[in-house]
Amino acid sequence: MTEARKAFESAGRRAETKAAWWLRLHGWRILGQRIKTPRGEVDLVARRGRTVAFVEVKARKTKAALGDAIDEYRLRRVAAAASILAPKYAQNGEDIRIDVMLLAPWRLPHHLPNVWHGG
Repeated sequence: MTEARKAFESAGRRAETKAAWWLRLHGWRILGQRIKTPRGEVDLVARRGRTVAFVEVKARKTKAALGDAIDEYRLRRVAAAASILAPKYAQNGEDIRIDVMLLAPWRLPHHLPNVWHGG
């Protein structure tokens, strides 16, 4: 793995850790992190009450760059992975949704709930 790739991976892990703590501070319990499936990866799985969220975390160097951080392709991969993971994490009829957490330096994390509605 190249040094640039290692730095990118490290930054991604830090962003996921920050997003997990933000969610915890807002009443969510983290059920899993960086869960890989044959159809994609889910950065965080979180539960609050009867809602299970499969969370995509995106970090960028500037707030302006966050606008391009997430697109339909990425959301489709998270949704595909979530469909595989849902039976494990939502066994009792919980509401399931796809959320996004956007992070940039010197900004509070921005939580976008329920961003995927199929398509």
